[in-house]
Amino acid sequence: MALEYIKQGHFSAKSDVFSFGVLILEIMSGQKNSSFPTEEEPEDLLTYAWRNWIEGKAANLIDPNLTAGSNRDMMRCIHIGLLCVQENVASRPTMASVVHMLTGGTLSLPTPSKPAFFMHSSTTTDNLESSTLDQSSNFQFSLNKASITELSPR
Repeated sequence: MALEYIKQGHFSAKSDVFSFGVLILEIMSGQKNSSFPTEEEPEDLLTYAWRNWIEGKAANLIDPNLTAGSNRDMMRCIHIGLLCVQENVASRPTMASVVHMLTGGTLSLPTPSKPAFFMHSSTTTDNLESSTLDQSSNFQFSLNKASITELSPR
């Protein structure tokens, strides 16, 4: 489900990092990205995680069944997960950096930016500071320039 795969048709180290970030967020929330239930507007796990992160409510993402471990460590995992799913591929950490972030408790983490596949909605941006999200950009769909091939049996 990585953006590079959709755009270019191949996986890369950065798309693996993206997938790992989704996995971290799924583990922390106890929910699948593909079937994330919300009581509000329809949104996926990445959108929910990002919205709560920028509102300072990332603890809402933590699965209540996670009882082992400190809240600080869980918040760090969410932070790392969001770094892995950033829209800008070049901003995503390498897997070596991710391992270092997960094991280096004193390492300072950079601030994540908007994730790929962020479901932009007017309600979401109305409640957020304009400096946090670029409100001038709308949710855009890319055109698939691939040709359609009809298959015929041999």
